[in-house]
Amino acid sequence: MGKKNKAVGVVYSTNPDFRYTYEDEEELVETLPPHKQKLNVNIEKKNRGGKVATVVKGFVGTDDDLDTLAKKLKTKCGVGGAAKDGIIIIQGDCVAKVKEILAAEGYRC
Repeated sequence: MGKKNKAVGVVYSTNPDFRYTYEDEEELVETLPPHKQKLNVNIEKKNRGGKVATVVKGFVGTDDDLDTLAKKLKTKCGVGGAAKDGIIIIQGDCVAKVKEILAAEGYRC
């Protein structure tokens, strides 16, 4: 027992083949190639203080790849934004421009 972190949700098991899972173990997520990804591009106004934002949902991949794509979109649109939990938020109404950029990169939207 080299790990000091507690197992998640299990105190004791009588199963001899049971494998404890620890909180700091992460599942490896592979980034799908652009042509296999189907991204949804929408405008949202809710929970944004009345401001309009372009939201890109459906990205499957690592956080680093998500950040890279978000940075590319923000730079080419000339606006700010954020990327977290597989969602990219671009400030303002940039749906047409975002779809054009994603299509040029090989993504389906």
